[in-house]
Amino acid sequence: MLQPVFEYTKGMLPVETNYCPGCTHGISHRLIMEVLEEMDMLGNTIGCGPIGCSVMAHRFMNVDMMECAHGRAPAIASGIRRVHPDKLIFTYQGDGDLASIGTAEFIHAAARGEHITTFFINNAIYGMTGGQMAPTTLIGQKSTTTQTGRTVAQAGAPMRVCELVSTLDGAVYVERVALNSPANINKAKKAVKRAFDVQEKKLGFSMIEFVSTCPTNWGLSPLEAIDFLNEKMLPYYPLGVFRSPEGGQ
Repeated sequence: MLQPVFEYTKGMLPVETNYCPGCTHGISHRLIMEVLEEMDMLGNTIGCGPIGCSVMAHRFMNVDMMECAHGRAPAIASGIRRVHPDKLIFTYQGDGDLASIGTAEFIHAAARGEHITTFFINNAIYGMTGGQMAPTTLIGQKSTTTQTGRTVAQAGAPMRVCELVSTLDGAVYVERVALNSPANINKAKKAVKRAFDVQEKKLGFSMIEFVSTCPTNWGLSPLEAIDFLNEKMLPYYPLGVFRSPEGGQ
């Protein structure tokens, strides 16, 4: 009898997503849901999705989901954790949401060592709301609010979220991964699994940053967007583990 070499994960509902061609949101969705399926936790997980490109994630992810106000997912997740201490709780947030509108909620959830996992999509721009500059937009990068390119004088330097949050004792596992190649996607899946393991053991707050693409708002083709990620984003946002339960920073 022939054995299947590929099966569609039960963690993703069989519907078409609303993401643009070349967007890597779909990849990160699948990685998270594959890990939860392999952990047999699809029925015991609650996700928190705020406003942003992933605002419709509850239609794609086959877990219980809570829709949150823009930037407020960590606050909602903290409340859910207190009511459901036996479940896995995660937030799924973009850079405008996490690093700008919801910075206070995110930072204080990490500082408290909340037993939740945050998945942070860093595509260096506001996606759904019109391509404005985000805290992670690179110097010289154009956006609808920096039409000649971001400058330090205008907006300061781009925020490195992993480096920032890893200084907090409550954040016990922080890793930055990328969705730009099969090898890095495999590494990203391992990071997702480790983050959920940290949460299951109730060690503290865990966060995975996905360095991602946004071809539409970058004004590039999908292939050009991968080149931009490799050549511009990764030198400024280096991959790696910034804090772990075993070795601290």
